[in-house]
Amino acid sequence: MALRPEFQSEQFQKGLEVRRAVVGDAYVDKSLNSADDMSAPLQKLVTEYCWGDVWTRPGLERKTRSFLNLAMLIALNRPNELRLHMRGAVNNGVTKDEIVEVILQAAIYCGVPASLDAMKAAHEVIAEMEKEGVLP
Repeated sequence: MALRPEFQSEQFQKGLEVRRAVVGDAYVDKSLNSADDMSAPLQKLVTEYCWGDVWTRPGLERKTRSFLNLAMLIALNRPNELRLHMRGAVNNGVTKDEIVEVILQAAIYCGVPASLDAMKAAHEVIAEMEKEGVLP
C-alpha cells in the first residue's frame, strides 16, 4: 500500500503499528486507502496522536486501555467504534466473559439502554470473530 505523503512521518508509522496490532490490517487498510483530501487530515491525527502518542504510553497496558475504551464508548453511545474496539479488546486479551462484565458495569453507570445496545454489538462481533476463527 502506497501511503499518502502526509502519512510518512515517524509518529504516524509508530501509531500505525499499534493501530494495526489492535484493530487489524483490514480495517486500517480500508480507512487509509479511502482517505481523500477531506478525511486524510483526520486519519493522520487519529493515527499519530491516538495510536502513536496515547496508546504507546507506558502507564497502562493495552488490555486496560481496551477496557476503558469499551466503557467510554458504551457511555457515549458510539456503536460503530464500540464494535471496532470490541475486536481490538479481544486482540488485546480481553475475554468474552470480561466484555460481558464491562457491559454489566456500564448498565449501572451508563444506563440499561446503553448496555442493551452494547450487548447486541458484543453478540455480533463475537459471532463474526468465531466465524472467522479468531475466537474458539
